[in-house]
Amino acid sequence: MKQLILDNTPFCTRAALVDDGELVEFSVEMTSAGGIVGNIYKGKVVNVLSGMKAAFVNIGLERNGFLYVGDSLVDKERLHSVMPKKSTKLSSGDVIMCQVIKDQFGQKGARLTTDITMAGYYLVLLPNSQFIGVSRKIEDDERREYLEQLVKSVCPVGMGFIIRSAAGKADDEDIIKDAGRLLALWDKVVDDFKYAPEKSVVFEEGTLFERALRDSFNEDIDQVIVNDVAIASALVGRVGKAKVEAYEGERNIMSYFGLSSQINHLCDRKVEMPNGAYIVIDKTEACTVIDVNTGKFVGNKDLEDTVFKTNMAAVDCIAKQLRIRNISGIVVIDFIDMATKEHQEAVVEALKERLKHDRLKTTTVGMTPLGLVELTRKKTRLPIDDFMLQPCKSCGGGFVISDSQLAFMLRDELVDFMIANRYDTVYVGVYPGLYEKVLQSEILKNHINTSWQGKQIYLYADDNIRRDRFVLSDKEPYPSPEVITLITKTAESVEEE
Repeated sequence: MKQLILDNTPFCTRAALVDDGELVEFSVEMTSAGGIVGNIYKGKVVNVLSGMKAAFVNIGLERNGFLYVGDSLVDKERLHSVMPKKSTKLSSGDVIMCQVIKDQFGQKGARLTTDITMAGYYLVLLPNSQFIGVSRKIEDDERREYLEQLVKSVCPVGMGFIIRSAAGKADDEDIIKDAGRLLALWDKVVDDFKYAPEKSVVFEEGTLFERALRDSFNEDIDQVIVNDVAIASALVGRVGKAKVEAYEGERNIMSYFGLSSQINHLCDRKVEMPNGAYIVIDKTEACTVIDVNTGKFVGNKDLEDTVFKTNMAAVDCIAKQLRIRNISGIVVIDFIDMATKEHQEAVVEALKERLKHDRLKTTTVGMTPLGLVELTRKKTRLPIDDFMLQPCKSCGGGFVISDSQLAFMLRDELVDFMIANRYDTVYVGVYPGLYEKVLQSEILKNHINTSWQGKQIYLYADDNIRRDRFVLSDKEPYPSPEVITLITKTAESVEEE
């Protein structure tokens, strides 16, 4: 059974794609800084680099965006049509319509394109390109031809569409409605662009929830569950044949469905495999490096057989981690050395086959004599590491669990503590950095306004507490901490209101 679990909090939104209880894909978006990939801007060209056929464009963000004439959101290798080449001459001071195709990473500004695309559930509108493309994931030639003719019948002159894989099982009426909605949306974008001020956003891509729904249409989702009644009501009729449910339980939605532990393990550098072997994931400035180790797996035949089985098991584990953690860019995998060429080729082919299930495009290079496999995974949005990890202040080069992720871990532990004990007064001790994060993020707000009304929950900071540990008790700490805050309303204050 495939489920899409949506967690809405004042701090951020989280989306988890789950297959029979196993986490397949996970995304996080901060409420205060939504994603910008897919946003359309009225940008102003700041500088043109003629030798690179590129330009820097001010779109109103902290850093100027980088526009390369050849950039496009269209993945041409997955289509049966070829996009015609375009040439764009730009000068400093020009005002242009541009779209973000790659998020800001580190000190680099957003990557931009003038080749606008607008994604729907079954189609992607290409307002500036005159062709119809069909996803290669729709393998039935007869169905492909039918869909192409159907979409051509509603496509205006001078525009084009990509037919997404979800259209392979969709009704004609739904596809035509999707086309009409996208065309109406494009007309509004053109209108808004005329009157929008320079360096401003003209069109904002959907929220994480909307994108998760749209992108999961081809995943044959059986059920969508969200911890917000209003959002659940709004989703009815927009998720195909999937059933929509509102979760109103006392526990956090991710914990209730057994996902919190799986999410927390996305912080781990070392990932254990069922057979006792493991992989180690390290990120560097230039790439992500994955090392394969036999660990406790000793096999039962000979060394070569043990190594081969370990590497084959690692293929599944690596493909899963790439998708869940959204690891992108250059990835180098250090498989254990294999003596036979047949085993080397089998591992590489198995990896390529496993990566076909990934929504993002990956390109795998063969194995080197050193047993290294190089691959690239399309980079668009930030990896999950950007939310779940932060640089270590002590060593300067490593990473530790982020304060944001620790706030979620504290929330889960505190909710379970409250359910198990039913105390009226609770003291929560954390390290000073997490104390500030919990107060600023309001991550406990939903519980404070519902099941914890009338209770007294105090949050205090203590330098002696490890940053990844929490002290929960119904007893007041001794000696009394200097920094302590009542984060819930007392029964008296609730009655006064």
